[in-house]
Amino acid sequence: MTAAHRILVLNSGSSSVKYQLLDMRDSSRLAVGLVERIGEETSRLVHSPLAGDGGKRERTGPIADHEAALKAVADELASDGLGLDSPELAAIGHRVVHGGLKFSAPTVITDEVLKEIERLVPVAPLHNPANITGIRTARALRPDLPQVAVFDTAFHTTMPESAARYAIDIETADAHRIRRYGFHGTSHAFVSRETAKLLGKDPSEVNVIVLHLGNGASASAVRGGECVETSMGLTPLEGLVMGTRSGDIDPAVTFHLKRVAGMSTDEIDVLLNKKSGLVGLCGDNDMREIRRRIDEGDQRALLAFEIYIHRLKKYIGAYYAVLGRVDAVVFTAGVGENAAPVRAAAIAGLEELGLAVDADLNAVRADSARLISPEYARVAVAVVPTDEELEIARQTYALVNA
Repeated sequence: MTAAHRILVLNSGSSSVKYQLLDMRDSSRLAVGLVERIGEETSRLVHSPLAGDGGKRERTGPIADHEAALKAVADELASDGLGLDSPELAAIGHRVVHGGLKFSAPTVITDEVLKEIERLVPVAPLHNPANITGIRTARALRPDLPQVAVFDTAFHTTMPESAARYAIDIETADAHRIRRYGFHGTSHAFVSRETAKLLGKDPSEVNVIVLHLGNGASASAVRGGECVETSMGLTPLEGLVMGTRSGDIDPAVTFHLKRVAGMSTDEIDVLLNKKSGLVGLCGDNDMREIRRRIDEGDQRALLAFEIYIHRLKKYIGAYYAVLGRVDAVVFTAGVGENAAPVRAAAIAGLEELGLAVDADLNAVRADSARLISPEYARVAVAVVPTDEELEIARQTYALVNA
C-alpha cells in the first residue's frame, strides 16, 4: 500500500457540502463534517475529528460560496493535522448523481469528463450543477491531486435494454436520453456486496433484492453482483412511495392536472416531487411520526402506511420474478435500518415465496449487518447499514492505485 492512503469524500449539494476523510489502510474515518446554508448569512459548519482527542466543533456566519466552504473545510482539517496538503492524501472522491450511459465506473476527472457531466445537467438539473461546483472548487484547491467522480447511476448501467428502455418511440427516446438510469447506485452496490458477505458467499453467487428506504427510496434486483433492474428511472421520481415523491403514477395524471386543474408544468413538478408521497398522503414524511399517529388511531396515517407497504410488496414480488431465484431481501437506509414495523409489514404474507421475519430478531436495534429471518426461512431477510461514503472512498482508492 502506498504512503498516500487517505481519501477525502465530497458530496456537494446546491447549498451544502458533506465530507469525510478516511484512512484506507483500515477504512477508518479521520474526520466528518457538513457545511450547510452556503450563500446565506446563517451558514453553518460542523466538523468532527474522529482521531485523537478533538471534539466536535461548530462555527456559524456567512460562507459566500462553495469555494469559501471548501477552504473552510480545509482549514478545519489542517487544524487537526489532516490538511489537504498532506502527502498522505491520495485523492478526492466526488459523489456525482448522474453519469448517463457514458460512465459505468469511477472515473478520474479531466476537462472532457467535466464537460460530459455538464452535458447531463438537463437530466439531473437539481444535482449535477452542485456536483460540478464542488469538483471545480476542489480541483482549484489541489490541481495536482487526482479527483475521481463516483456516479450514483453507474451500478445500474448493467441493466439489460429490456429493463432500461421505456416503451416510447426509440428515436425520440435516444435524441433526448430518455431511459431508466436509476439512482442510489453507490448504496445498492455496497449493500448487495455486504449482504453476500453476511451470507458467507461471493457476490457472484448471490441474487439479492435491495430496498433502500429513506426519504428517497429505491429497490434493485441484483443478480450475481450486477444490477438487472431498479425502480427509479430517468429521474428519482419513479418507483416506490417516498417521503415527498409519488413514485409510480399514470403519466396521464400530468396531462389531466394541466388540462383540468390548470396547473403549470412547474407546479406539477413541485406537486409530484415535493408534495406527494407520505407527506401528500398524511402530512408527515417521518416514519416515526406516522407510526405514532397510527398507534393513536389516525386513519390518514394508517392509509399512508398501507399504500407505502403495498408498493413495497409489489416491487419485492416483481423483482423476485425478474431474478427467478432470490437468496436475500435486504433493508437499508434510514427507514430500512430503523423501522421494524416497515420490515415486518413488507414481508408479511410472503411465506409462499420462502420469506419470513422473526419478530424478536426484527426488534433488535444494532449498527451492524444482521439477519432478521428465522432459520427455517428459504430466503434470508437482512438489515445491512449502508455506507455510501466508504463505497466512494473504496472505489476512488482502487482506481488511483490500479
